[in-house]
Amino acid sequence: RVRSYLTESKDLSVKTRFLVGQIAKIEYMRTRTEVEAFLVEASLIKKHRPKYNIRLKDDKSYPYIRVSMFEPFPRLYLARKVKKDGSLYFGPFTSGWVVHQTIRVLNQLFQIRDCSDHFMAKRKRPCMTHQIGRCTAPCVNLVTSEAYKEEIKSAVMFLRGRDKSVIDMLESRMKTAAADEKYEVAARMRDGIKALQSVLEKQIVVNDQSGKDQDIIGFLGDERGSLIETLHIRGGRVVGTRPHFIAHLNVTSPDEDPRDWLTEFLNQYYEENFVPDEVVLPITLGDDLMKLLSAVLEERRGSPVKVRHAMDAKGAKLLDMVDANAREHFKVHVEKSDRKQKGLEDIQKKFELPELPTRIECYDISHFQGQETVASQVVFEDGVPAKDHYRLYKLRTVSQADDYASMKEVLERRLKHTEYDDPQLILVDGGKGQLKMAVEVLRELGRTDIPVASLAKARTQGEFSDKEVEATQERFYLPNRVGHITFLPNSEAFRILVSLRDEAHRFAIGYHRKLRENSSLEGELDLVHGLGDVRKKKLLEHFGSVEDLKKASAEEIAKIEGFSTKLAQQVLDQIRETETDLANIAAEK
Repeated sequence: RVRSYLTESKDLSVKTRFLVGQIAKIEYMRTRTEVEAFLVEASLIKKHRPKYNIRLKDDKSYPYIRVSMFEPFPRLYLARKVKKDGSLYFGPFTSGWVVHQTIRVLNQLFQIRDCSDHFMAKRKRPCMTHQIGRCTAPCVNLVTSEAYKEEIKSAVMFLRGRDKSVIDMLESRMKTAAADEKYEVAARMRDGIKALQSVLEKQIVVNDQSGKDQDIIGFLGDERGSLIETLHIRGGRVVGTRPHFIAHLNVTSPDEDPRDWLTEFLNQYYEENFVPDEVVLPITLGDDLMKLLSAVLEERRGSPVKVRHAMDAKGAKLLDMVDANAREHFKVHVEKSDRKQKGLEDIQKKFELPELPTRIECYDISHFQGQETVASQVVFEDGVPAKDHYRLYKLRTVSQADDYASMKEVLERRLKHTEYDDPQLILVDGGKGQLKMAVEVLRELGRTDIPVASLAKARTQGEFSDKEVEATQERFYLPNRVGHITFLPNSEAFRILVSLRDEAHRFAIGYHRKLRENSSLEGELDLVHGLGDVRKKKLLEHFGSVEDLKKASAEEIAKIEGFSTKLAQQVLDQIRETETDLANIAAEK
């Protein structure tokens, strides 16, 4: 395929000819099979984010229900990634809220623990959840692992779509409890059955006789971009749909071959998501490619997977459903994209920028009394967060509170990364002083070609006792401009710029707090006799904060490599002794 790109053929698309014109050299690696080549390609695209490949940049990962079957007492979790860790995964679901609600109902009905492993390991007696009849207290061995796993099996049966069997079993238990005059147990069963039925009512049944898991793929697009829709069916029930909008892909263009872009999408999508029994496509990609995709997905799943073109009546109905969702999601996304475009055009006009600011970078410096100075870099592309381009900087050359030196180091380090496109606008948090500083830094770095602006936070006006407090408008400052610029608070341009600033501030403060917590823990560990740098580092990595360390038991600390029970107890005693001393000093003051 690559060789065909380098011929003088007139059949090559405009996009392919442009791509070839950018090639400086070609590297290749050998693989044993085509399946292995597909797996390597997906990982390389994820790692290098090549410009001309389809890249899935959905900032919301799919929520799944994970059942940790490898544990003596398994638990139900919300998971965002499917891993080969011995757990069972169910989903993907429409939202995290749906997953939390389903887990809550199953935990209560089957008395499954909802505590963390850390909390469970420390228990000496049953917690309140057991006392109100919602847990069998595996933490203190009031139930055997075998009996507990029987309840887990019932929950798994429900998640696999065998809901009728589960509800029949629960109704039988309820009647037995009522006959034995265990009315509270029977009432709990009744309420649980109603809750499960409520969960089921929200799912569309397409084939209640089928035990298969299916993903149905549909797509829709034009010159503005294309949307690929995935409809997820688990055990004959629709559990959700998810759209993936891909800009700059026009599926109606004769230059775009679905054997390229659809294959690329499927290869990337199923790298981290659940692989079903069957993937149904709206078009055929040819027998050879369909068989190859089946083999790739089988390698990831560990069992046979069928990739087929929907040609039967049932398949056509499913495609109608996914197409209807695709049309709705495409409309919503395009309207949102148009609003973002209008906002970027307003920013370009008011800031007098030479080109549309499709990439804006915002920087914020944070420190505490001159210590632990950090900076955040937040990036918006096309008016939306590009979270894979966010960066955190721990300042190397600045020891005191020096905002100019901090900004210089951050921008210098950022602009050395030539693998990222230059921004069309740099935004800094602050007023005229911060703006002047950023302009001088860019001049010193020889990058006066990058426009820069600053944003001053809105100030409140009034007294604490006032019923209403007024706020001034957010003010934007530009180099060589006397006054400030404002945007209407409800405009899209205002939302983009203020969101950038708030996100940069949140990101920097979060990182700074983490460093301060680690520094606080490290400071307290310095007071513990017999604790060297290696052991101190292990405690920092394991617990992360002083509070988590104080909650731990000596037995838990002793499980860490290099710690004995005696040393673990010594660590706890000295930390608690230091805490008591500090409290006494504070009381005396």
